[in-house]
Amino acid sequence: MISNEDWTDVLVQAMPYIQRYAGKTIVVKYGGNAMLNTELKQAVMEDLVLMSLVGIRSVLVHGGGPEINAALEKVGKESKFVNGLRYTDEETMEIVQEVLAGKINKEIVGLLQKAGGKAVGLCGIDGGMLTATKLTSNGADLGFVGEVTAINPSIINQVIAEGFIPVISTVAAGGPGDPHSYNINADTAAAKIAVALKAEKFVQMTNVPGLLRDVNDPSSLISVIKREDIPQLVETGVISSGMIPKVACCTEALDGGVLRTHIIDGRVPHALLLEVFSDRGVGTMIL
Repeated sequence: MISNEDWTDVLVQAMPYIQRYAGKTIVVKYGGNAMLNTELKQAVMEDLVLMSLVGIRSVLVHGGGPEINAALEKVGKESKFVNGLRYTDEETMEIVQEVLAGKINKEIVGLLQKAGGKAVGLCGIDGGMLTATKLTSNGADLGFVGEVTAINPSIINQVIAEGFIPVISTVAAGGPGDPHSYNINADTAAAKIAVALKAEKFVQMTNVPGLLRDVNDPSSLISVIKREDIPQLVETGVISSGMIPKVACCTEALDGGVLRTHIIDGRVPHALLLEVFSDRGVGTMIL
């Protein structure tokens, strides 16, 4: 049982962080295990509601790869990836839009409201939030996969001003004269949204503890990295494989003016609260 003294310590430790971040924007990219496990999902919702209640402008950007895979399987369509990105033909794009902007987005909104919060579901097409152009990868055709060319954050700011948590799925509209919708990588879109909102923090929730010096040793977690140290960590192989694009999103956010970026373990219950309101933090901070 936690003693009264321990409870007091927790609350006192949280106070300066509440003061620091009240009125500031924190963008959270939500994906991985935290989206699949019921208890972790509930913890994330509670964290976001609490952050909102103490005055933090909380924004949730979500992915949904496993759900898209399952939906494609139901219609007998095989998931195809090119250089790590989902090939998205016209039929796949329809399913992506239905799953991301429909099923997953509205489920998250419902969970936030059941946790005592106020939330509004948006996709990148709403209010002209995300505009994209067709993306190719090393010359390879990816279908209707897009690269964000412009962000209009006004609808996000309006939703926050009304006291709601924006829940954003990353489907974008094409530019002038382009009638297509595009599937956007959620990590990349979240970083760009953080820049557009002049966020104080950008947090990516993942399925790993953070950046490890040795991928086989969880105790080798690197808690803090400076922006200028990243090239050397890539060169020595510490940053490799799937961590490269995640770190790249963090550096894009930093270069755009976001003060702190984080890669945290979404498998840890209430990881967001630990990161935002405690001295301990979780995962890796890049600043």
